[in-house]
Amino acid sequence: MTRRRAVLFDIDGTLVDSNYLHVEAWHRAFQTLGVDVEAWRIHRSIGQDSGQMLDSLVGDRDTHWLTEAKSLHAQSYAALAPQLRVFAQARELLSALAEQGYIVVLVTSAPEDELQILLDLLDSADAIHATTNSDDVEVAKTEPDIVRVALDRAGVEPAEAVFIGDSVWDMVAASRAGVQPFAMLCGGIAEQMLIEAGAAAIFENPADLLARLPDLGLGG
Repeated sequence: MTRRRAVLFDIDGTLVDSNYLHVEAWHRAFQTLGVDVEAWRIHRSIGQDSGQMLDSLVGDRDTHWLTEAKSLHAQSYAALAPQLRVFAQARELLSALAEQGYIVVLVTSAPEDELQILLDLLDSADAIHATTNSDDVEVAKTEPDIVRVALDRAGVEPAEAVFIGDSVWDMVAASRAGVQPFAMLCGGIAEQMLIEAGAAAIFENPADLLARLPDLGLGG
């Protein structure tokens, strides 16, 4: 069996309790633009590339409308950012993996400014080898490109890594890149949906994963 050398993490809903703030921010943006989108549909779309997400939620729109929607979301999310919190033992999880010699890379579909907010909150620079964000690729999750960028920055092959996320989009993107995905429930997506999307195992949250690290199969 190929030895696992890297652990790739989604951030929103996986390490940081942010998904429902994104739902609120997008909901405000849509209301401002006069479009009614139900919150549960927004929640199911969190973690997906923003362009794909908007297309699935509001259909075909011109470039100006899409730019305005993203700008309104960013403004609302920045205003809500003080409510962000790191999931219990997320920092300890990253530190434990780094101390055991694993390469930790954070893989997000968020733009760079949102990523920086999350990095400041995590305060785990010593444990993080590299990061990616939506600016690194033309289309982020569910496309595999952003996972491939993470693999390049880790210097590993797909079989040498695992991916941990909270959304269907995470599972699909990782699988398309040839990386075995694992899922957390703390992002609010149903367990069965994550399994059907390809999750090899399910964890409740970072604390659960930290307690069950052997279940990732990181050993050779």
